[in-house]
Amino acid sequence: GAFQKKGHSARVLSPEEAEKLAKDQVLVSEFKRLKLEKEAQKNWDLFYKRNSTNFFKDRHWTTREFQELKACREFADQKLTILEAGCGVGNCLFPLLEEDLNIFAYACDFSPRAVEYVKKNALYTTERCKVFQCDLTKDDLLDNIPADSVDVVTLIFVLSAIHPDKMHLVLRNIYKVLKPGRCVLFRDYGLYDHAMLRFKSGSKLGENFYVRQDGTRSYFFTEEFLSQLFKAEGYEQVVNEYVQRETVNRKEDLRVPRVFLQSKFQKP
Repeated sequence: GAFQKKGHSARVLSPEEAEKLAKDQVLVSEFKRLKLEKEAQKNWDLFYKRNSTNFFKDRHWTTREFQELKACREFADQKLTILEAGCGVGNCLFPLLEEDLNIFAYACDFSPRAVEYVKKNALYTTERCKVFQCDLTKDDLLDNIPADSVDVVTLIFVLSAIHPDKMHLVLRNIYKVLKPGRCVLFRDYGLYDHAMLRFKSGSKLGENFYVRQDGTRSYFFTEEFLSQLFKAEGYEQVVNEYVQRETVNRKEDLRVPRVFLQSKFQKP
């Protein structure tokens, strides 16, 4: 079983959780932090080498995002152009292309290996999809996508993997290809998500920013931080809220608190 609630208040920590986080203040050394930044692409490439296409479940878009795409249309069969920024191996992309035949998708990822997996997928066709390797913090999206041509950009569990100092560069890059009046759909880890509380001491890179054992990194967003980030790059906020879920494993009597930030920002 599970329950879910949405809203603007952050999750309240238990005394034990608060104590654990308060104790864990030692940051990873500057040398290691610079090395992780330098090797970010290599670490994600190794992640996909180990896990191939098996790590993430296919995310079927019958939920919020699919409704959002319907809402973007002025008439039922209108063709839409989307960009999946940080597509991984296509877990969002392919279910979406299957379910909505009136979509052309641009898709890019940091990892060359992930891009190759997308191209090898039986559902990949150049008539409906263009996939390319891209570091969103420095490679200009205009090299692959015309300016002001995209109806919807999805940014799903992508920004959290990027150094907080460089996140604004991603939003600036996306802004150039998004049509005026159109939206970025965002979903990512929220403050005090279960994953944040599971990091062992010695994993902290900065405030709400951690490194996993495989060298990939994860940031946990507050509503305020995300709002400021988007607004500073000229976007207008449409929706920005925490989604809190408690997943219950009855067999082991475990309650796992999941926290995500689910948001929508518009280019004026």
